[in-house]
Amino acid sequence: MTTASVIEFGTRDTALPKVMERFCSLFNELDKGNLHKLQDVYGEDILFRDPFGEASGLDELTSYFAGAYANVIRCRFRFETPVIQRGWCTIPWVMELQHKRIKGGKPVEVEGISHLEIRDGRVRYHRDYFDAGQLLYENLPVVGGVIRWLKEQAG
Repeated sequence: MTTASVIEFGTRDTALPKVMERFCSLFNELDKGNLHKLQDVYGEDILFRDPFGEASGLDELTSYFAGAYANVIRCRFRFETPVIQRGWCTIPWVMELQHKRIKGGKPVEVEGISHLEIRDGRVRYHRDYFDAGQLLYENLPVVGGVIRWLKEQAG
């Protein structure tokens, strides 16, 4: 992502594209050994939510990601063009994940979108939307087969 690829509406805030660049870089570097980098992007008062849980405050977020990244082999994101409007940003992505306990460590791709509020050069609100079944349940040995079969029958 470059600042030229940002779609902005409303009043221009020149700090927002830079925060988005830091955000995207962070999530393509993040692992269980460098969670201290979260403080470079998030404010102390961050509220984070995703389909698996939520965290309030930077300490809680760091603990949440420590658990989430504990068995991650590799995690990278392909970010699309963000849309920014008055301190709010929405950015679609595809996560490429290798996890010790998902699909035997083989790569899994999951599409999602992040909705962010950015104030004072920091992310203050972060909500991720993605299909938890696509990430987890469909890739479990027995349950995955059943879920894939059900999806085929339904659609």
